[in-house]
Amino acid sequence: MESARCAVIGHGSWATAIVKILHSNEERVGWYIRRPEVAREVRQTGRNPRYLTDVRLDTGRLAISEDLDRTVREADIVILAVPSAFLSVFLSGLSEPLHNKFVVSAIKGIIPDNHSTVAEYLNYTYGLPFANIGLVAGPCHSEEVALERLSYLTLVCKDPETASILCGKFSTPYIHTNPSTDIYGVEYASVLKNIYAIGAGIAVGLGYGDNFLSALIANAATEMERFLSGSYPAGRDITASAYMGDLLVTCYSQFSRNRTFGALIGKGYSVEMAQAGMKMVAEGYYAAKCIREVNKRFGIDMPIARCVYRILYGEANPAAEFREMSHSLR
Repeated sequence: MESARCAVIGHGSWATAIVKILHSNEERVGWYIRRPEVAREVRQTGRNPRYLTDVRLDTGRLAISEDLDRTVREADIVILAVPSAFLSVFLSGLSEPLHNKFVVSAIKGIIPDNHSTVAEYLNYTYGLPFANIGLVAGPCHSEEVALERLSYLTLVCKDPETASILCGKFSTPYIHTNPSTDIYGVEYASVLKNIYAIGAGIAVGLGYGDNFLSALIANAATEMERFLSGSYPAGRDITASAYMGDLLVTCYSQFSRNRTFGALIGKGYSVEMAQAGMKMVAEGYYAAKCIREVNKRFGIDMPIARCVYRILYGEANPAAEFREMSHSLR
């Protein structure tokens, strides 16, 4: 596993950041870039022309390809870094089997049509055992990776030894890594925090101040823990960076696309207008509907997630919904 070859699927900002991270430790990194014009530009300039354009890469150590089967075939570890809503489209042309690969999801989202996490999707669609699935999680915006600002990642898989090996592949002077075996909790926390970040953005757009925002996020953390404990109890520490840290950075950061999306909604934009104004996908939009469907099995009280869902999908008035929801905060 330590000498395993890595390949990244996707060419957005997070995929580019992961390639940069792996670049520090691996002799060669595979990179599937779906768009020929982007692949050509990266080969010629060592830069992604669309995302993190200041990041310089040594193309001599990159196996850039527009052939998904080839990229997967030549790798031992396949890292998925595409928006969850488009994962099935990205993998639709794959004929290379995944059963002998270790697949790592760097996707902090949920599959819209199936209301499943990426790990669950890989398990039932490709027959990949959970022992062959890992996660990259934690508070780590791609823009700060590009600037080499100190960041923290959690590498998650069922086997602690494998998690530690993955930590070594992602560790750099500016990336500190921690292993975890809580696939369910970390993945659902990564999904939920995007919903709560949209809520934080709506609050900002509506003109709420820091006092309200801090209470909202504190209650979001409690709601997250309530969902995780009620749906899959485990001895997890919700204050760890993979849970609380990721929630905080996504709710507060200027780089958070979900907070930005929510702020547009709070300022009066329609969902369609807000989406049109975004360069990147706000995963929380799909997550809000999916978590509502998943929670039908558990019936867990989730007033913040419910409020965001009603605004995004029920055409509820944001100001009225937040006034009502604010009474549930403690």
